[in-house]
Amino acid sequence: RFQIQRGKTDPASYKSLGDCFRTIFQREGLLGFYKGILPPVLAETPKRAVKFFTFEQYKKLLGYASLPPGLAFAVAGLGSGLTEALVVNPFEVVKVTLQTNQSAFTEQPSSFVQAQQIIKTGGLGFQGLNKGLTATLGRHGVFNMVYFGFYFNVKNILPVNKDPNLEFLRKFGIGLVSGTIASIINIPFDVAKSRIQGPQPVPGEIKYRTCFKTMATVYKEEGFLALYKGLLPKIMRLGPG
Repeated sequence: RFQIQRGKTDPASYKSLGDCFRTIFQREGLLGFYKGILPPVLAETPKRAVKFFTFEQYKKLLGYASLPPGLAFAVAGLGSGLTEALVVNPFEVVKVTLQTNQSAFTEQPSSFVQAQQIIKTGGLGFQGLNKGLTATLGRHGVFNMVYFGFYFNVKNILPVNKDPNLEFLRKFGIGLVSGTIASIINIPFDVAKSRIQGPQPVPGEIKYRTCFKTMATVYKEEGFLALYKGLLPKIMRLGPG
């Protein structure tokens, strides 16, 4: 919701994270927080499988290139992120469309009906079920590159603890920092993705069309910090995750 806001003049503008939670609850009910939950649930299993399987495969391939281990982890992460994005993008389009709908939960279409509507109006390509693909490639590619590169490099530097509780905290801490840093670096792609896949400012007119042009438009019209909209809830979601 924060990422699709176009400034304080936007009628749907939220003053803070607390105000956003409160407004959604008052206008859309408790179920408003669960809009678009089915697409990520359906995508989660193939997404994780692709993410970790391809990471291992790219890592093996890069073993033949004699790259330094740190760089190999980062490049393998980039490859896994780009592959993962191809799988999840159609699910993301449906999810974003549902989550940016500010009507009551009971009034909006189901995930399957929404997917059918998107295909009917835009098809399966870059105007329909795969719009925003470049931004999704950037979001997942950069996230996985930073995440895997940082996680495995730092994990190899910090000594292993014999105490299982301390070892758990070591890995959890590294993962938390990795996810947080990756979220901070890749969020401009996330904002661009939300703008492209979400509702356009003027119905029937496509303002946000391509990834980098959307970033440039947001920067020009709303300032540099607009590219970091929604950073706090993103970190709260992806850091612990």
